[in-house]
Amino acid sequence: MSLKFTLFTFCFFLHFLAIGQGKKEASMAELNRELENPLSKYWSLIMQENLYLNNGDAISGMQITNAFYFQPSLPVPVFKSRVLLIRPVFPLITLPTFNEDGEKTGMDTGFSDFQIFTLYGRDKKNGFIWGGGLTFTFPTASSQYLGSGRYQIGPAFTAFSITENWTFGFIFQHWNTVGGREDRDNVSKTDLQYVIRKQIKGKAMSIGMGPNVTINWEAEDGNKLSLPIGLGVTKTVKWGRTAWKMTIEPQYYIVKPDDYGTQWNFRIQLAPVFRNPF
Repeated sequence: MSLKFTLFTFCFFLHFLAIGQGKKEASMAELNRELENPLSKYWSLIMQENLYLNNGDAISGMQITNAFYFQPSLPVPVFKSRVLLIRPVFPLITLPTFNEDGEKTGMDTGFSDFQIFTLYGRDKKNGFIWGGGLTFTFPTASSQYLGSGRYQIGPAFTAFSITENWTFGFIFQHWNTVGGREDRDNVSKTDLQYVIRKQIKGKAMSIGMGPNVTINWEAEDGNKLSLPIGLGVTKTVKWGRTAWKMTIEPQYYIVKPDDYGTQWNFRIQLAPVFRNPF
């Protein structure tokens, strides 16, 4: 089967899953609020662009890195009102390379380690929502510099409170080494995305933040924690037959590693939304 035929079939399939104009479809404002739930029943093809400005004691000047994540969110109904979320993560990364004196020697671009994030829980439009699962990392990076070289696994957990006006919640993931190259460092890493958003009534829009706090437990003291705050806008619109969720959010790191860490992150996210084929 040719690549062109495969892409045509996939696009044709998504066309019929597009959010239509029928009376029974949720309004854009309702859809914007429902999509705050990571266990939402809708499929979405999340494309997230992150532009990082980095500095630290171990390098010279401010350095730019880039990370693009393609994250299809693919919930599958289980029983009457529960879903199993499967979200693969494909990262495309651009990083500067340094010599022993911390001076930039070039740039390296390629794929980082592939991840799969899973959650199981109840699909609800509002109220208290929680779920748990597992998260996996596979050493698929296109170069040694862009990945860990280690297989990783760990727990995942989410808890959200979603009301007509506010969304509060978090998504927790933790990874530990379970295999891979013995000449690479062990991994023990935590990622906690916290979400605080205020819905703008009738505008299919919210204002708030959803940054990722990371802790590298294997790093030395002073280099473990990265803690950002942000302020951005999320809006859901309809282009043709398809609904799109869009987010723009600058983030500032109030705590970062001393040697090398991110000072600013500028995040843009686009996600076409589709009805669940199941």
